[in-house]
Amino acid sequence: MTPTPTSLARRWFSFRSYVVATTTAASVLALAAFSKASQRPHFQEIDVERMNIIEPDGKLRLTISDAARSPGWTFHGHVYPGRQKSAGMIFFNDEGEEDGGIGFGGRKVNGKVEADGGIAFDRYEQDEAVTLRYSEENGRRQQGLSVTDRADVPIYQMVLKQDSLKKMPAGPARDSAMKAFVENNGTPLAARRLFAGRDPNRSAVVSLSDPWGRPRLRMAVDSTGAASIQFLDTLGKVTRIISADSLASTSR
Repeated sequence: MTPTPTSLARRWFSFRSYVVATTTAASVLALAAFSKASQRPHFQEIDVERMNIIEPDGKLRLTISDAARSPGWTFHGHVYPGRQKSAGMIFFNDEGEEDGGIGFGGRKVNGKVEADGGIAFDRYEQDEAVTLRYSEENGRRQQGLSVTDRADVPIYQMVLKQDSLKKMPAGPARDSAMKAFVENNGTPLAARRLFAGRDPNRSAVVSLSDPWGRPRLRMAVDSTGAASIQFLDTLGKVTRIISADSLASTSR
């Protein structure tokens, strides 16, 4: 049967309606998919053992982990054993090398507290230069800010050298080589220059040291509340003390 003009019009209208409907449905679905893709995932709570924050090129910049999955020491792609496992955060610099972190731990061992926590800022290609730390062991507690000088030697070279010295036979030769390594031709590998905090003797202390890490000036308020300023020689012997009592006697 030859289609009439009316039936052709109806078919065309139906076809056009179908095309419009399917196109609209496809557009709505595409828009919904795009909207979902552009939205950030939202979680009220997640359980995770470790998170890695990376750059677009895959370079690691930060880890947040439990103790078991905490990363070990890695220098220039080489993994070195020895790091104590603890939960926390470890930061990595623009080159992917570790440059600081935050860690915490605490437990009782045989009824005695062993706890620690701290924030550390590493020198470039070296170890901790500035730290804010708390530690407690066997009833002795210390907390405070430390500033440490580090030698101009990359830490991975120090680790390699130390490992090679440890492989030497025990005896005077190894002891002498280890001493020379630590002294580093008169420039110590590490020397704490400043400590400000609370020491194990329950004194509030500001201690200033020379480039070899030897305390030379110590300002303290001890556990009884007595204040003093102490000057020390290179052997650690107190050469002069200024206290409230001595100031009072000189002012009379």
